[in-house]
Amino acid sequence: MGSHSSAAARVPDADDIRRETGFSQASLLRLHHRFRSLDRNKKGYLSRADLQQIGALAVNPLGERIIDSFFPDGSLQVDFPGFVRVLAHFRPVNEEDTRTRDPKEPEPLNSRMNKLRFAFQLYDQDRDGKISQQEMLQVLRLMVGVQVTEEQLESIADRTVQEADEDGDGAVSFLEFTKSLEKMNIEQKMSIRILK
Repeated sequence: MGSHSSAAARVPDADDIRRETGFSQASLLRLHHRFRSLDRNKKGYLSRADLQQIGALAVNPLGERIIDSFFPDGSLQVDFPGFVRVLAHFRPVNEEDTRTRDPKEPEPLNSRMNKLRFAFQLYDQDRDGKISQQEMLQVLRLMVGVQVTEEQLESIADRTVQEADEDGDGAVSFLEFTKSLEKMNIEQKMSIRILK
């Protein structure tokens, strides 16, 4: 037990971060080790280049947009708490967490609603609170590459926006986005098992 508490002491603000993110002590230690291994120059923060070393992001068509989420407001570096907060969106939902949560406490970062907010911002690049047909088209281009013609992609983007757009403004609001994904198991699809 002594080694766990001394190792946890090396994670700055470990108790606060665990409370905020829901990560177990063991997961937090693994993430801290991963953070330090990505921080090759021992700066105490990560840059875009550091995150681009992660193989799974390098091959993900939305990898650059996911990396962008580590740097809100144009920041050029992310510290360990910021790194863990973004990863917390991908922590699997634990049913015990939802049953025992105090309603006065903030919603967990890995809740369905926060996972949807995270996914929404991957599309809403201009941060206007809506996904336009152009933004949908940009994501489709990233996802399918050259396998589909530009005309087909435009048609898919148009149809997708039209189907989700309930108020007829030609764009998809966050509420419309959540409704269009009602039947999708976001909790499962946006979870990485090792992040418990």
